[in-house]
Amino acid sequence: MEIRSLGQSGLKVTNLCLGTMTFGNQADKKTSFEILDKAFDAGVSFIDTADVYPIGRTSHAIAGATESIIGEWLESKRDKVVLATKCFGAMGLGPNDRGLSRKHILSSVEESLRRLKTDYLDLYQAHQFDPSVPMDETLRAFDDLVEQGKVRYIGVSNWRAWQVAKANGIAERKNYIRLVSVQPRYNLLFRMIEEDLVPMALDEGLGIISYNPLAGGLLTGRYRNNASVEEGTRFGLGNNAGSLYQERYWQEAQFVAVEKYQAWCQERNFDPTTTAVRWVTQQPGITSAIIGASRPEQLDASLRAAHMDKLTEQELAWLDGLWFSLPRRREFS
Repeated sequence: MEIRSLGQSGLKVTNLCLGTMTFGNQADKKTSFEILDKAFDAGVSFIDTADVYPIGRTSHAIAGATESIIGEWLESKRDKVVLATKCFGAMGLGPNDRGLSRKHILSSVEESLRRLKTDYLDLYQAHQFDPSVPMDETLRAFDDLVEQGKVRYIGVSNWRAWQVAKANGIAERKNYIRLVSVQPRYNLLFRMIEEDLVPMALDEGLGIISYNPLAGGLLTGRYRNNASVEEGTRFGLGNNAGSLYQERYWQEAQFVAVEKYQAWCQERNFDPTTTAVRWVTQQPGITSAIIGASRPEQLDASLRAAHMDKLTEQELAWLDGLWFSLPRRREFS
């Protein structure tokens, strides 16, 4: 497994990161432990989660279940793992149970530390942008957590380039800790971040931890155009998660692109999953690609990306055509 610096920070992470949003819903505790063991044994020491996980949950009552599972598994391995989690999403029904206010951030980190059975987080991230809270308030709360030793580094997920740049400008002016990373959606079928977020991250020295390298599983070839959505899959999850993934990828143009991609991979004896993950980790600015599974065997092809040869310039040029053939849509996350 390749080790990379997270932007210009001193934090070193593996170029594959285990995403955990299936734990506690699509994967029970036993299966989640098996997924964690498989990734860890393969050399993945970077784990990403969020307080609102598991994805697709139907009740606030199980929010935090994913962190609790990781906490049980992590107890004997804490010093061997780089642990990242996030806050923002609704953890209850109250008006202060979500967002990036100082109140919510400070209470959320305590709950995450409790569930994860640790006294510090390596990376704490804002899961979404919160336009209802002054950015200074959010950044000051994060800065205090670092000063208190509860958090080592801070980052953001699903923020626009201008929001990240503004945040680091405020941090520099107020002498707060700066953001070290961004976590955007990025794959062969969604490359909008190349227009602004990637150049900004490269210029500012930010690490990029990208999620959705398989486009919700579409790039694996598992799903077929005009097929009905299977219950329990990423596209059939409850709590609006399934509809979100359908909105992102379940369109005619994406299915056509995937059919071409599958044929191209077959001609070269490439595994579509391995190739899609390898493509992400090979792109400029990408520090780590988040891979995930609901069963341990689903990790196999993604893990092989760590040992796949680099894609050639000719191969990369052909793969570029997948994105450029898709109609442009107003999508940002």
